[in-house]
Amino acid sequence: MKHVVMFSGGLGSWMTAKRVAEQHGTDNLYLVFADVKGHATSPHSGEDEDTYRFIKEAAANVGGELVWLVEGRDIWQVFKDNRFLGNSRLANCSKFLKQQPCREWLDANCDPANTTVYVGIDWTESHRLPAIVNAYLPYKAEAPLTEAPYLDKDDVRAACEAEGIAIPRLYKAGFPHNNCGGFCVRAGQAQFELLLREHPERYAYHEAKEEELREYLGKDVSILKDRATGGNAGLMADVKRGQAGPTAVPLTLRRFRERLEEQPALFDEYAFGGCGCFVDDEEPA
Repeated sequence: MKHVVMFSGGLGSWMTAKRVAEQHGTDNLYLVFADVKGHATSPHSGEDEDTYRFIKEAAANVGGELVWLVEGRDIWQVFKDNRFLGNSRLANCSKFLKQQPCREWLDANCDPANTTVYVGIDWTESHRLPAIVNAYLPYKAEAPLTEAPYLDKDDVRAACEAEGIAIPRLYKAGFPHNNCGGFCVRAGQAQFELLLREHPERYAYHEAKEEELREYLGKDVSILKDRATGGNAGLMADVKRGQAGPTAVPLTLRRFRERLEEQPALFDEYAFGGCGCFVDDEEPA
């Protein structure tokens, strides 16, 4: 049997790989990482520098073979080639830079008859598992962290530190995911505020790339949306009442930064968004 873990750089994928190694050994264990940096030269175009460190240390800790895939483009080149800016509903960067390369590797190197694929969701996300299982067919797909013994995120962090692996700095800074340098088209206002505060140079890079793509497409598109037509207080009042709030309008990263410079508290502090490169789209790996 071959055991293939989608190794994203997150703590969940590390703990998933640990469980698979403990149960099945490491002789036929493959940790598959898809690098979104491609051949881009900017230090801000791929993963956080510390994420690359973590991936290497975590893979060495688990054992097995680390498979490092590179499609060649970065996310902004994908957006330009597709003439489409990824967003919370459709992340074409995930499709072309993660899902398809991993699926191609699976099909070229594995037989569905003797291969199990593992993803790093935990028991709080068990509702996603049926769709994941269906999407990975004809391969068998499992999510070990949805099964006992059940661990919360603090448990996983503690286990990682006990193995002598430093927690990725994005987690320490408050980012919910250790992917794409803290940038993600699925992220919300809270995560982009954090990115601006913790890594302003990276925020500036993505702000400039969004402006460049907007000009290239000739369209008023943006990653973020603004529903706070009455200001942040109005938005949060709607949220507390369980209402959808005003109609969303494009909110560029430039305008979002300028608004924070004018009024630092004017953002949706609850909107971190989500990351689901291997579990959410219609064509996962």
